[in-house]
Amino acid sequence: MLAPIGAASLLYVVITRGFVDSAADHGLAWPLLGVLPTLVFGIWLLTVSSSRSAVFIATASTAMAVGSACETFVQRNVELIQQPWFPLFNMLGLTADAVATAAFLALFATYPTGTPERRWQKVAVAFVWVPVLVGPLTLLTTPHVVMQPYVGISGDAVPNPFAVPWLEWAAPAVQYAIYQPWPSVLLGLSVLYSRALFGDAEVRARTRVMTWVVTAALASFVMWTFAPLTWITTAAVFASLAAVPLAAIHGILRYGAFDIAPDDRGRLVSRSSNLLITVLFGVATATPAVLLAGSLSVTGAILLTTLLAVCLLPARGWLRGWIQRAVFGDRERQFTLLSQLGTQLDQAVDPNDLLTRLAGAVRDGLDATWVRIRLSGHDGSLAQSPEGAAGEAGGEPVVSCGLVRGDETLGRIDVGPRRKGEYSDAERDLLRTVASQASPSVANVRLSAQLAQQLDDLTASRERLVAAQDDERKRLERDLHDGIQQNVVAQIAGLRLARNRLQRGELTADELAGLQDQARETLSDLRELAHGIHPPVLSDNGLVAAIESSAARFPIPLTVEADDGVRAERFPEDVETTAYYVVREALANTAKHANATTASVGLARENGHLQIAITDDGCGIGTLPPAASGGLANIRDRVAALRGSLNVSDHDPSGTTVLVELPVKREGEHLG
Repeated sequence: MLAPIGAASLLYVVITRGFVDSAADHGLAWPLLGVLPTLVFGIWLLTVSSSRSAVFIATASTAMAVGSACETFVQRNVELIQQPWFPLFNMLGLTADAVATAAFLALFATYPTGTPERRWQKVAVAFVWVPVLVGPLTLLTTPHVVMQPYVGISGDAVPNPFAVPWLEWAAPAVQYAIYQPWPSVLLGLSVLYSRALFGDAEVRARTRVMTWVVTAALASFVMWTFAPLTWITTAAVFASLAAVPLAAIHGILRYGAFDIAPDDRGRLVSRSSNLLITVLFGVATATPAVLLAGSLSVTGAILLTTLLAVCLLPARGWLRGWIQRAVFGDRERQFTLLSQLGTQLDQAVDPNDLLTRLAGAVRDGLDATWVRIRLSGHDGSLAQSPEGAAGEAGGEPVVSCGLVRGDETLGRIDVGPRRKGEYSDAERDLLRTVASQASPSVANVRLSAQLAQQLDDLTASRERLVAAQDDERKRLERDLHDGIQQNVVAQIAGLRLARNRLQRGELTADELAGLQDQARETLSDLRELAHGIHPPVLSDNGLVAAIESSAARFPIPLTVEADDGVRAERFPEDVETTAYYVVREALANTAKHANATTASVGLARENGHLQIAITDDGCGIGTLPPAASGGLANIRDRVAALRGSLNVSDHDPSGTTVLVELPVKREGEHLG
């Protein structure tokens, strides 16, 4: 309803003043520069919002257009003021001006929600609408027609046939209380300034910009009314009116004025700004030619309009770009960041270099004070990398975004406050885009680093295995040389003597019995040596029996737990040997270092793996030898040789658990 009324009123004014009366002083500055921008913004605002503030600004701008149309009609048809119906028409103009004033006051006093916070403020805003009664009251109380001063025509000599004689006594009160709107203006401004100066911190912040605009508009209108009319005061009035939509756009973006949702603010601010810029551009290019139409030829008016359009195009583009940067950030710089980031990440082969480049690119692209990148560890925790930082981090991050590839979380990008202002929704989207683009590079470089580390660990493990095998070979040589070899040499010498004595007939049965005992002792030594290399019970009866046999000689109480399936199954020889020596090595660590009172060994088969858990109630992992050497390193090397896994952890309240998983597979079974 408001849109066609306002559009028709302005169209009538422009056609009448600019074309029908082309030789007269058009006076189009007010409808084109003062009314049109606010009307366009107000009507557009009602298409996206149904808040009270949106209704106020649309109603005020429409009433201004109607008032301007009524003024134009009266000035161009002076002879009609003697018609008996003219007082009714004049009442329409008075009411339109009063509605515009009241609606603007209500908008300013209740901005940006449409409802003030305190009860007295709500009552005051209700009284702001009292001047709307000026039309009907003057029609009933004043015997002559009361016209607005700026119309330039006095109505004192025009009789008002609708006046009620017995109400004429109220004419002075109507004149000073309603016709002069200053009481209502002061009332509305008192509500605005009380909220802006003494309201809550949030209310003061939301009303600050609009308060400055209203103050400037009030000062310009006071000068326009009481000071001599100059182009400076006229320009100040028009600029203050144009600033009202700009302040409203600022309120939409920062505080959600007119009940516009956060997700829609940037988009709607961009649209409203573009619409307002387009209107102002059209007005600025067309108004000079229209105002000077009486002294310009048609060709001159066209040339002037074209020249102004060409000259104002750069200003229009700059203003639109500035608003886009204010709302969405510097898109050009951000797109440059995205285009260059891929090349930078592809060139980075070192994890530290990659994180440094990524952090620097994010900080420069978002204009952040600092950026910190944290990568996920093996346990899922996030650890900050010193290289993955740009700027000195301080406090909690303002924006964070995960580095995710598939279902795996690689890390997180934390961003500090922006150097100027706050991050827009577009900049937050840009961070998510950068994180998505960088995740594959982070995953690949991290995987390369992990493979290099695993290669180094594997090389060190193989070197330790070779060294251990060499030490074992030397020990066997020493045991054979110092023990069994000497026994065999002695037995050979004894057999030589026995043969000589046999030839002389001096050999006795006791000497042969002694040689037999020596051979038996050598056999026992060989068995003991073989037992140290591979216990017979492991080959004959299996893994569980071999561990239980060792448990009988363990110095502290030891329990072995295994279900019937594990006891009955024979695992591959390398798996059984590795498992046996892993258990022995872990138990040896427990006996030497843990000061434990009890220990247990649990064996289970699950998901294609043999799981072995060695647990004690000792003083914990902190007492075990370093992982680079000693029993724990031997266990890790043996397990790694079969591509198994090892996990050593403390448990509450005390003690250590060594958990080993060795891959085993039956025929037709897949490893889990």
